[in-house]
Amino acid sequence: MTLQYSVLASGSSGNALYVATDEQRLLIDAGLSGKKMDELLKSIGCSPKELDAILVTHEHSDHIKGVGILARKYDLPIYANAKTWQSMEKDLGTISTEQKFHFEREEVKQFGDLQVESFGVSHDAAEPMFYVFHHAGKKLVLATDMGYVSERIKGTIQNADVFIFEANHDINMLRMGRYPWSVKRRILSDVGHVSNEDAAYALADVIGEKTSRVYLAHLSKDNNMKDLARMTVSQILDERDCGHGHQFSLYDTDPEKATELTAV
Repeated sequence: MTLQYSVLASGSSGNALYVATDEQRLLIDAGLSGKKMDELLKSIGCSPKELDAILVTHEHSDHIKGVGILARKYDLPIYANAKTWQSMEKDLGTISTEQKFHFEREEVKQFGDLQVESFGVSHDAAEPMFYVFHHAGKKLVLATDMGYVSERIKGTIQNADVFIFEANHDINMLRMGRYPWSVKRRILSDVGHVSNEDAAYALADVIGEKTSRVYLAHLSKDNNMKDLARMTVSQILDERDCGHGHQFSLYDTDPEKATELTAV
């Protein structure tokens, strides 16, 4: 019995995660076109027809662009909280009542042999939330679009085997960049996105003896670079003596290319 995953896409232009066990195959968000989502799933050896459900984190287009298309094409149930449903329904197109399910914040649901725990985050959406996946003693965390990482969130995600964690922007690149000040202020605020530095400080508090992999996710195309994010996070974790001798590795994610299908 294994817990497998692939970060199908991650970045400002589109986000999706695939999580699978012996009994369940879940898609978390589908922020690219239906055609591109099909391609990404097939690139890791998964037929979209094998999916059991789509879980939605929040209604922003880089997380739901392909949700309606995939749900209709493959007759998939969609799970989201009530406020997210209210905000995104108009953008999904026609979805039958039989495909609509509620999954509220701070709730735990069982999908076959996979337990999924939701937790709320501070982001400028209706009621954004992300997920912790539990299977056979293994723990996988998806945590992006957080605004800031609260102590409550840290308690929920502590000591995961795998973290898929937001490192959205380099603060200096953002401040010096071409965005209007109103957008910069939003990104830097408590309902915006987590910087490389803040990601590192939060990770230093939650990485534990079980942790083997950390994926830096949701990087801004304009205000970050993979090498810079990895270098910044790695340096701060080293300074904090993170892991206390336990070995873990940092990995990149990409907005258009899936990570290798990996077992926890």
